[in-house]
Amino acid sequence: MVKKSGLAVWGAALFIAWNGLLLLFLWSRPPSSSSSSSAGQRLTADVIRLAQDAETELERQKELLRQIQRYSGALRGRGHRQRGAGLANAVPKSSPSSPTLTSTPTRPTDGVLPVLVMACDRSSVRRCLDKLLRYRPSARRFPVIVSQDCGHAETARVIASYGDAVAHIRQPDLSDIAVPAEHRKFQGYYKIARHYRWALGQIFRVYGYGAVIVVEDDLEVAPDFYEYFEAALPLLRADPTLWCVSAWNDNGREQMIDAGDAELLYRTDFFPGLGWLFLGELWDELEPKWPRAFWDDWMRQPEQRRQRSCIRPEISRTMTFGRKGVSHGQFFDQYLKYIKLNERFVPFTKLDLSYLKKEEYDRAFLARVYAAPEVTLEELRRDGRRQPGAVRLSYDGRDSFKALAKALGLMDDLKAGVPRAGYRGVVAFLHRGRRVYLAPPAGWAGYDPSWS
Repeated sequence: MVKKSGLAVWGAALFIAWNGLLLLFLWSRPPSSSSSSSAGQRLTADVIRLAQDAETELERQKELLRQIQRYSGALRGRGHRQRGAGLANAVPKSSPSSPTLTSTPTRPTDGVLPVLVMACDRSSVRRCLDKLLRYRPSARRFPVIVSQDCGHAETARVIASYGDAVAHIRQPDLSDIAVPAEHRKFQGYYKIARHYRWALGQIFRVYGYGAVIVVEDDLEVAPDFYEYFEAALPLLRADPTLWCVSAWNDNGREQMIDAGDAELLYRTDFFPGLGWLFLGELWDELEPKWPRAFWDDWMRQPEQRRQRSCIRPEISRTMTFGRKGVSHGQFFDQYLKYIKLNERFVPFTKLDLSYLKKEEYDRAFLARVYAAPEVTLEELRRDGRRQPGAVRLSYDGRDSFKALAKALGLMDDLKAGVPRAGYRGVVAFLHRGRRVYLAPPAGWAGYDPSWS
């Protein structure tokens, strides 16, 4: 660190010396000799030339100063919010202490929200990056950082083709991981968890950002992707009962959503992932106990969730095109490829989202759910569009929930007892154009992890 600090001081000295040389250069210029007829013209030309020279040198100085600031900032960032052993685990000791960059991310400020793209061996990451850059309202406020695992050369070339539009960091440890014999076929899940830990360590420990939006390399984003997260960030910071904001609706197939209500948002107890925002304080909490594999299901366990919720949209702001992966297309053909991506820009930053705060949301949402008339599955199917207004379908156990969900085309799996897109046990969706709440009886007492 002493050596690196010395280099920063040397850079500052070089900057000062350069200014001194410029002044000496200007003072030592010979005065122009002239006759009375051309003196004014030569003087004007000299002044213009001097101004041009000064402007050129000033731009060079600015660039030098930016380099010094970036270098000094990187040094400060390595010490920012460190947690000893956590940082040691985030950056393997056998790797360089700082990542290889094709461009340097903006220094963190209150107005900067980075997007971290988790990449591996999909050269189709271009589809993801094209949309991220097309809809990005500001490169300064939303730096895009691609973290690549796997060392796949073609994917690396695709990322490099974007030049300074994105930063490219590379997971230095590509070795196989020792896993239990029964988990040999899950080696990929262990590597993914390792990559997440390393990449998030870079975001929060090396660069010192205060929040991040995480997307995978097989996601395409909606036109209001950035607007959505920018509007939700203050809510996430203000409400301790929230721990993430997600762009994803697990039951977001076109026939199950209200296409005319693109601004509608919900609270959910299920961690959706697939384009999600969270704060550095949460990483402080999760990093020391980060799992070796299956990190997303680990996030859904009660010990991590701690009764906190996420925000999710009625219409997804991401869609996945990645059938190929370590999950071998699990759920893709049946559900994921049918998720509707929002197409209409919603000015979320101009909307009042205070209705999503827990106390107000619980009061209004639960009143709406349990005021809806209860119907059976047969009545719902028979009446269809003929009966206006929302209705409620009740379930009283794991088996009845799964039977109803499967019959209606919902994702019927539960994680630690929590249904996908559910809040306080309630899953909201559309059936033949009618709002339906699949809900437990009133007086719900909490999730039962044994339901998984």
